[in-house]
Amino acid sequence: MGLAEIEARVRAAEAAAGRATGSVKLIAVSKVQPAERVEAVLREGHRLFGENYVQEAAGKWPAWRAEFPGTEVHMIGPLQTNKAKLAVELFEAIHTLDRPSLAKKLAGLAQARGASPDLFVQVNTGREPQKAGVLPEDLDAFVGEARAMDLPLVGLMCIPPEDEDAAPHFTALAGMAARNGLQGLSMGMSSDFEAAIAAGATHVRVGSAIFGARDYAAR
Repeated sequence: MGLAEIEARVRAAEAAAGRATGSVKLIAVSKVQPAERVEAVLREGHRLFGENYVQEAAGKWPAWRAEFPGTEVHMIGPLQTNKAKLAVELFEAIHTLDRPSLAKKLAGLAQARGASPDLFVQVNTGREPQKAGVLPEDLDAFVGEARAMDLPLVGLMCIPPEDEDAAPHFTALAGMAARNGLQGLSMGMSSDFEAAIAAGATHVRVGSAIFGARDYAAR
């Protein structure tokens, strides 16, 4: 499909939802993708990428940042507390703040560094036991705790259950964000980003539709 087609679909979805052109940021999810595919997208001019693994990102993005100024990389995968120090040095934003222990760790690092990546709270909208994220009923209290630590919360993130219609989850997340005075909504992937944009997404995370299928065995 490729970058140009996905960008065109994002712009069309913005227009269909009555939203301003450029109001949605397209995160090209480059995890486990061959270097030549990522470089091709960089050379097309795209500058916002998402990674799931701290060590993988640390191994490839410093050189690309030097070659392609203005590049931003966001952490969109689960973040282990023991990888937090490296993560805050690598990423402009972390979309997966999901538990008090991680919030405390990030707050300590922010105080020590005098700076922090932007933070999205991951919400487990489907209440799936195998999936990370704050439960919807616990979100307001968690946001309050994180703000009390002076963490720079900018929005919420969700990954709806694979076997359910994603739209109600997107609508629910938008309501939670509005209730907590948060503007950012990181939601929508290759199969459902247009529905996410209709519900108010500010960041959509698209990987395989831009780069092609991943080969996890090659990791």
